[in-house]
Amino acid sequence: MELHRLVAKDVMRRKRRVLYAVLGVVIGIMTVISILTVALAAESRIYEQLEEYGANLVVIPAVSQLDLELGGLGLGSLTVGQNYIPEGKVSLVRQITDDMINHSLGIQDERDRYAAPVSPKLYVSSEVRGVSVMVVGIDPEEERRMKTWWRIREGEYLDGTDQALLGALAAELLELNAGDSIVLNGFDMTVAGILRETGSNDDYQIFVPIRMAQEAVDREGMVSSIDVRALCIACPVEDIADEINMMVPGVRAVAVKQIAMTEMGMMDRINRFMLALAGITLAVGMFGVVNTMTTSVHERIRDIGIMRAVGASRNQIVRTFIYEAIIVGILGGVLGFLAGTLLAYGIGPLIFPGVSVGYVPGYLPLSLALAIVVAVAATLYPAFRATRIRVADSFRSL
Repeated sequence: MELHRLVAKDVMRRKRRVLYAVLGVVIGIMTVISILTVALAAESRIYEQLEEYGANLVVIPAVSQLDLELGGLGLGSLTVGQNYIPEGKVSLVRQITDDMINHSLGIQDERDRYAAPVSPKLYVSSEVRGVSVMVVGIDPEEERRMKTWWRIREGEYLDGTDQALLGALAAELLELNAGDSIVLNGFDMTVAGILRETGSNDDYQIFVPIRMAQEAVDREGMVSSIDVRALCIACPVEDIADEINMMVPGVRAVAVKQIAMTEMGMMDRINRFMLALAGITLAVGMFGVVNTMTTSVHERIRDIGIMRAVGASRNQIVRTFIYEAIIVGILGGVLGFLAGTLLAYGIGPLIFPGVSVGYVPGYLPLSLALAIVVAVAATLYPAFRATRIRVADSFRSL
């Protein structure tokens, strides 16, 4: 009889014992797969949340404060440099950002290029109905890409040069509704819409097309700052800031990274803890397989003796146990993957509220490989003991 047929027949004869070994592997693989699945979903959720923080790189005018002294007497400070950035530098900032991001992502095809949102802004202090307000000139399309969390509570988004978009609290303070008319620095404008409350400074501001803001304060071709959102896994935000500082004179690029570092640092610590827990569970499952296989050796002393008596080599006996371990590993890997995925669907929203757990087919080969390795490793010692059984000892056990 061929060896693999002998193993299959023995597995069917000892189904309960094999089931115990499979369960030991399933528990370990289930824990690993569930943790990996939840961690992947949580990581995706964190990156989605990071996008809601808006810009992570801000370009501002490179101004500095110069202290004035005369004979040891302080005369105050003098601001050196322009308070505005020429609008022509926006395209250069955009080019540097996109080139570095696509290089980091390994994207060469122009059709697949990643284009980061780059939003120039012009801040204007004005009065509306006798109340001092901050008016922000924006590029409507770029600002919408930048602030994906913006929602219109009333009216519609900006689509004309003589329209204004109000923050929620600014609209309440000024008692304005969509469709009302306002005057900004002598320009008649219509309130196109009102934003939902965001909990940020946006709630207190009025947004208008940047061309209108430039005309209102006689700053054509000038912007106050440039916001960049380079939020992808491989985006080299600090390197982009350094390149902008080196290549674009008269500006200072600052990478806003504290939030991202805190979020991802916390996620890394959680992942390490969860994987350590999975490793412990897998080790416990492995010892369970060792115990099951060792018991199997004691139960099969007679069979092993007969195999040795008819000329079976030690290598063939070891292969018998290895083949059985592979069967245990395949069953444990498939069942562990399915159980781990189901467990992830259950515990994912409990650990990370709002997370959307998805089915990850790529983890099936991993679970199979890991289960087979664990089962085979756990079988090596019992298999080695089986080769030490002498024919005489096996027949004395009859």
